[in-house]
Amino acid sequence: MSDAALPMARIALVGNPNSGKTALFNALTGSRQKVANYAGVTVERKEGQISAPSGRTISVLDLPGTYSLRARSPDEVVTRDAVMGKLAGEDPPDVLVCVADATNLRLVLRLILELKAVGRPMVLALNMYDIAQRQGLRIDLEGLSRDIGCPIVTTVATRKRGIEDLVAQVDGLIAAGTLRAANTWREPDAGQIRDAHREAQRILKANVRAPERPDTFTGKVDSVLLHPVAGLLILLTLLFVMFQAVFTWSKAVGDLMSDGFAGLGAFISAHLPAGLLTSFLTDGVISGVGSVLVFLPQILVLFFFIILLEDFGYMARAAFLMDRIMGGAGLHGRAFIPLLSSFACAIPGIMATRVIDNKRDRLTTIMVAPLMTCSARIPVYTLIISAFIPNRPVLGVLNLPGLVMFGLYAAGILSALGVSFITRRVFWRGAVEPFLMELPAYKLPDPVNVARSLFLRGKIFLTRAGTIIFPIMILVWFLSSFPGAPAGATDPAINYSLAGRIGHFIQPALGPIGFNWQMTVALIPGFAAREVAVAALGTVYAIGAADAAPGALAATLQHHWSIATGLSFLAWYVFAPQCASTFGVVKRETNSWFWPGVMLVYMTSLAYLAAFIVYQVARASGLG
Repeated sequence: MSDAALPMARIALVGNPNSGKTALFNALTGSRQKVANYAGVTVERKEGQISAPSGRTISVLDLPGTYSLRARSPDEVVTRDAVMGKLAGEDPPDVLVCVADATNLRLVLRLILELKAVGRPMVLALNMYDIAQRQGLRIDLEGLSRDIGCPIVTTVATRKRGIEDLVAQVDGLIAAGTLRAANTWREPDAGQIRDAHREAQRILKANVRAPERPDTFTGKVDSVLLHPVAGLLILLTLLFVMFQAVFTWSKAVGDLMSDGFAGLGAFISAHLPAGLLTSFLTDGVISGVGSVLVFLPQILVLFFFIILLEDFGYMARAAFLMDRIMGGAGLHGRAFIPLLSSFACAIPGIMATRVIDNKRDRLTTIMVAPLMTCSARIPVYTLIISAFIPNRPVLGVLNLPGLVMFGLYAAGILSALGVSFITRRVFWRGAVEPFLMELPAYKLPDPVNVARSLFLRGKIFLTRAGTIIFPIMILVWFLSSFPGAPAGATDPAINYSLAGRIGHFIQPALGPIGFNWQMTVALIPGFAAREVAVAALGTVYAIGAADAAPGALAATLQHHWSIATGLSFLAWYVFAPQCASTFGVVKRETNSWFWPGVMLVYMTSLAYLAAFIVYQVARASGLG
């Protein structure tokens, strides 16, 4: 048989969370990968292709992390069914590649024994082997391979070491023809679980030796970072520095972009005749979409910190630190990672709740995840803070806008804890299950991986601006421009437009919280995506206010809003459920429209109440 006639084969990567499995998948497939959903479920599937030395094309499936085939969460169910060949419409993998953290083999050995019982050919990829060597761990590779009954390849996925050996080993197993063996694994009883645990302990003791001179670096660092008092203070300090940096690090680039859009608007106004085309370009595109794009630097700074902390190995430590606090509020310790992911976007945060086994714990986390301050709120927060909060130092080293930003994030966190506390104490009484998590070894972030992740986040933001914000801004511009003012009209033309009529009709309901009709117009498209409200304000004020310059939205709001109104708008956005995509994901994850409806009602009620209190207190304080 010629190489060209070799049939395609499929392999699946299986392993514990934090084993470097996804890094190995990226090292194997590079850019030749695609992301979709498994048929009938909302769990994401990542698949790519590689070319083996034999010329065979191999499809690589990156399965969700799991500690056992005794699946308890939606992610683990998918992994088990994929390994067992029970996924509808999908062939079983020809070879299993079990990815293990070489520095921590204790838990993965039980998974390896379960995978061997499935009966398919398997390779153990001993990942992060360089860290294990640095720590002085002594692993008897031959003895370990003999005891688990499969070949072992040492890898360093972030450096692409061992990748060729792994592909060659997999290709050899495929060529041997021992494919698609019958499944022999069955759900074990309590006695079989104890036996498997004893066998894993025996294998570990026989083949892994502690270092003669133990590396105490991890222990020393953990003694500080995991301290119940010092550790929490360090965590809060890191979060505080992160939010300060969102303002200070990105200010110069953001100002440069804002000036650029202002100059572009002025250039178009000077060189094109007044009319609909000029209005569309300056008021719709530049004042609308441009007012959102200027916040890209802040979003990249936020993601930079999150990516660094995750790659360094700190996220699991932060989850450990927050377990007691979150448990007191009725949240499972595993909820920390989904909630932290929600700082970027509530959608991946909600999807990440699949790692939570208990259905009520998972549902509680889903319901409070949108309260965390996502990156889409940054344009709104930054706009209002820059308009109404003076940029002055506090205590000589701190920055007042950064302090306010930190306070807004803290308000989201505290409200999430409060809602979960009420939910578990009033509606779903019962003890929270204990939290178990393996702490990964510390490792230096890979600059290439950090740069690639930042590029991806920036691309997603720009794509969102092009596919969601731009079309909505065309609609907002149209509604704000048509119909024109009647002959002899004295008010701004936008007052007679469709947008003006809609805004004036709804505004009385929002009057008690200080919202004018322009804000009402911005809130309506803002339900598609939070940052659209900024673009809508840019368009509405650019069309309706003669003194509104493109790229100077903050100054325009400062002129037309009171401080009480600005603070009320901030309070609204801490709680408001203005993201249609989030509701769609909640519906998919809960398989019901009931929970998205509950989320809409309770978050809108919280937003209105908070905005009402802030506005009335601010007015009473003379800020109205």
